[in-house]
Amino acid sequence: MTDRIFIKGVLIHARHGVMEHESEVGQRFVIDLELDTDLSASSRSDRLADTVSYSDVVETATAAFKDTNYRLLERAAGAVADAILATFARIRAVKVTVHKPHAPIAAIFEDVGVVLTRSRHP
Repeated sequence: MTDRIFIKGVLIHARHGVMEHESEVGQRFVIDLELDTDLSASSRSDRLADTVSYSDVVETATAAFKDTNYRLLERAAGAVADAILATFARIRAVKVTVHKPHAPIAAIFEDVGVVLTRSRHP
Protein backbone atom coordinates (compact mmCIF):
# COMPACT_ATOMS: atom_id res chain seq x y z
CA MET A 1 0.00 0.00 0.00
CA THR A 2 1.30 3.45 -0.89
CA ASP A 3 -1.33 5.72 0.64
CA ARG A 4 0.13 8.79 2.28
CA ILE A 5 -1.00 11.98 3.95
CA PHE A 6 1.46 14.87 3.85
CA ILE A 7 1.64 18.11 5.81
CA LYS A 8 4.36 20.54 4.79
CA GLY A 9 5.69 23.76 6.21
CA VAL A 10 4.40 23.75 9.78
CA LEU A 11 6.13 26.76 11.41
CA ILE A 12 6.96 26.41 15.09
CA HIS A 13 8.96 28.65 17.40
CA ALA A 14 10.90 26.48 19.85
CA ARG A 15 14.04 26.47 21.97
CA HIS A 16 16.13 23.61 20.62
CA GLY A 17 19.87 23.71 20.15
CA VAL A 18 23.28 23.18 21.63
CA MET A 19 24.15 26.86 21.99
CA GLU A 20 22.94 28.71 25.09
CA HIS A 21 21.15 31.49 23.19
CA GLU A 22 19.15 28.89 21.24
CA SER A 23 17.60 27.56 24.44
CA GLU A 24 16.99 31.05 25.82
CA VAL A 25 15.61 32.94 22.83
CA GLY A 26 14.58 30.12 20.54
CA GLN A 27 14.06 30.26 16.81
CA ARG A 28 11.76 29.25 14.01
CA PHE A 29 11.68 25.66 12.80
CA VAL A 30 9.77 24.17 9.89
CA ILE A 31 8.33 20.66 10.06
CA ASP A 32 7.16 18.44 7.22
CA LEU A 33 5.26 15.23 7.91
CA GLU A 34 4.47 12.22 5.74
CA LEU A 35 2.07 9.68 7.21
CA ASP A 36 1.69 6.19 5.77
CA THR A 37 -1.85 4.98 6.34
CA ASP A 38 -4.57 3.05 4.57
CA LEU A 39 -6.87 5.58 2.89
CA SER A 40 -9.05 3.05 1.09
CA ALA A 41 -12.03 3.36 3.47
CA SER A 42 -12.03 7.17 3.56
CA SER A 43 -11.55 7.41 -0.21
CA ARG A 44 -14.89 5.61 -0.58
CA SER A 45 -16.85 6.85 2.45
CA ASP A 46 -15.91 10.56 2.54
CA ARG A 47 -16.02 10.36 6.37
CA LEU A 48 -13.42 11.90 8.69
CA ALA A 49 -13.90 8.95 11.04
CA ASP A 50 -12.32 6.71 8.39
CA THR A 51 -9.05 8.65 8.14
CA VAL A 52 -6.62 10.71 10.23
CA SER A 53 -7.42 14.33 11.07
CA TYR A 54 -4.70 16.65 9.73
CA SER A 55 -5.54 19.14 12.45
CA ASP A 56 -5.10 16.56 15.20
CA VAL A 57 -1.77 15.44 13.72
CA VAL A 58 -0.47 19.02 13.64
CA GLU A 59 -1.61 19.59 17.22
CA THR A 60 0.14 16.41 18.39
CA ALA A 61 3.33 17.16 16.46
CA THR A 62 3.47 20.76 17.69
CA ALA A 63 3.01 19.75 21.33
CA ALA A 64 5.68 17.04 21.09
CA PHE A 65 8.10 19.47 19.45
CA LYS A 66 7.55 22.42 21.80
CA ASP A 67 6.93 20.81 25.20
CA THR A 68 10.59 19.99 25.87
CA ASN A 69 13.75 21.85 24.91
CA TYR A 70 16.10 19.44 23.14
CA ARG A 71 19.73 19.97 22.29
CA LEU A 72 19.57 17.94 19.09
CA LEU A 73 17.13 18.11 16.18
CA GLU A 74 17.37 14.35 15.98
CA ARG A 75 15.77 14.05 19.42
CA ALA A 76 13.11 16.67 18.69
CA ALA A 77 12.16 14.90 15.45
CA GLY A 78 12.11 11.57 17.28
CA ALA A 79 9.72 12.99 19.87
CA VAL A 80 7.36 14.05 17.08
CA ALA A 81 7.49 10.64 15.41
CA ASP A 82 6.96 8.82 18.71
CA ALA A 83 3.98 11.01 19.63
CA ILE A 84 2.30 10.55 16.26
CA LEU A 85 2.67 6.77 16.31
CA ALA A 86 1.47 6.60 19.93
CA THR A 87 -1.58 8.78 19.25
CA PHE A 88 -2.81 7.57 15.86
CA ALA A 89 -3.30 3.83 15.52
CA ARG A 90 -4.14 4.16 11.81
CA ILE A 91 -0.67 5.48 10.96
CA ARG A 92 1.75 2.69 10.02
CA ALA A 93 4.81 4.88 9.53
CA VAL A 94 5.78 8.53 9.78
CA LYS A 95 8.51 10.54 8.09
CA VAL A 96 9.46 13.70 9.98
CA THR A 97 11.60 16.42 8.39
CA VAL A 98 12.74 19.25 10.64
CA HIS A 99 14.30 22.30 8.96
CA LYS A 100 16.39 24.70 11.02
CA PRO A 101 16.73 27.68 8.66
CA HIS A 102 18.55 29.88 11.19
CA ALA A 103 21.03 27.35 12.53
CA PRO A 104 24.16 28.96 13.98
CA ILE A 105 26.49 27.87 11.19
CA ALA A 106 29.31 30.12 9.99
CA ALA A 107 28.36 29.73 6.36
CA ILE A 108 25.78 30.79 3.83
CA PHE A 109 23.35 27.90 3.40
CA GLU A 110 19.88 27.33 2.07
CA ASP A 111 18.65 24.75 4.55
CA VAL A 112 19.79 22.37 7.25
CA GLY A 113 17.88 19.78 9.20
CA VAL A 114 17.13 16.14 9.79
CA VAL A 115 14.84 13.55 8.26
CA LEU A 116 13.83 10.43 10.10
CA THR A 117 11.34 7.68 9.43
CA ARG A 118 9.76 5.52 12.09
CA SER A 119 7.30 2.68 11.67
CA ARG A 120 5.32 0.34 13.87
CA HIS A 121 6.96 -2.73 12.38
CA PRO A 122 10.60 -2.19 11.33
